[in-house]
Amino acid sequence: MNRVFEKFMPARFRSDRTVVPVVPLNGAITGQRRLGSGMSLATVEDALKRAFAFPRAPLVAIAINSPGGLPVQSHLIHTRIRALAAEHERQVIVGIEDVAASGGYLIALAGDEIVAHGSSIVGSIGVIHASFGFHEAISRIGVERRVHTAGESKSILDPFRPEKPEDVVRLKAIQEDMYEDFVALVKARRGDALAEGEEDLFSGAFWSGKTAHGLGLVDRVGDLRTVLRERYGDGLRLRVFPTERKPLLRRFGVDAGSGYTRLVTEIAGGVEERALWSRYGL
Repeated sequence: MNRVFEKFMPARFRSDRTVVPVVPLNGAITGQRRLGSGMSLATVEDALKRAFAFPRAPLVAIAINSPGGLPVQSHLIHTRIRALAAEHERQVIVGIEDVAASGGYLIALAGDEIVAHGSSIVGSIGVIHASFGFHEAISRIGVERRVHTAGESKSILDPFRPEKPEDVVRLKAIQEDMYEDFVALVKARRGDALAEGEEDLFSGAFWSGKTAHGLGLVDRVGDLRTVLRERYGDGLRLRVFPTERKPLLRRFGVDAGSGYTRLVTEIAGGVEERALWSRYGL
């Protein structure tokens, strides 16, 4: 092809340009998007599919910034990335930004190579359940809790009733199953790279990117753009496939929500997400 004409072509068709598709995965991992943030398989799948189908790309880059969230959604996103990588025969490089902890790190494990900044927060391999107990508070203000169930365990861990030891035992059994799945995935994906004899590795602790590199949780300390530029040269172009796409009505300033109820629900979800970020000092 004539080099003169090639200079006016889109970068993906030029032989002197390497274009790498990048999918940013940002926010807590939730069942639905709240207040414009959060992610689930439903919110990221379209961007992932378009990125992996991008022609002539040598690999696909995933930029992760997430404090974790729902374990099933984390696994679903991880599995979808690996399935698309196999389908399109593409390598995956993951770049960790501020944090990839808990479910965020689980998604990062989908990468064939993981890069983290030295000051990134990485790890938190574990399972957590947090709630409050309000039974004493409502008794003081004269509120009577009325719950009727069919099935003796239907009201398990009701925050308005005293905690039952048998409920805690049941919850811990479920958490242990989730924890074993998480640990097994880390070992399967990281393999011999993991530091031997490190007792804290699966304790739920988290580390800086620099320390995580020494533990074998990441492959390299650096930032995604610099690593890719070192590999492909100054002709590198990054093509971002954003996951944060507004519904059609909202693009025209129309809010299709359900008013006050929706607002209260989203605020509550926002508080929960804020608590996830705050665990890592962010």
